[in-house]
Amino acid sequence: MLILRCPNCGIDADETELAPGGEAHLRRVGPEASDDAFEGYLFHRENPRGVHFERWRHAAGCGKWFHAARCTQTLEVFGTYSAQVTDPPQDIRDAITARRPGWRWRDIE
Repeated sequence: MLILRCPNCGIDADETELAPGGEAHLRRVGPEASDDAFEGYLFHRENPRGVHFERWRHAAGCGKWFHAARCTQTLEVFGTYSAQVTDPPQDIRDAITARRPGWRWRDIE
């Protein structure tokens, strides 16, 4: 069972109390974007086998959105953090790198 700590209210919630929101840290395109860029934003998502950043809502709790970094293979959770950030916090990136040497995601090292 997947258990995530809501960074907003501090409660450890299991997956039955949470609502998934898809991939986190999407780069949105503006109205001047090409059709291909808009299609990429709407439909093309990363679906890695391994470390993944996701959006979650504490539906049966405080109701707020947050982000989680976890492994899709093992359900190992590296941490959760506020949804109001554009990139994962450094402590989350360090936790992933410590457990997965050589790991890289997009422009984050």
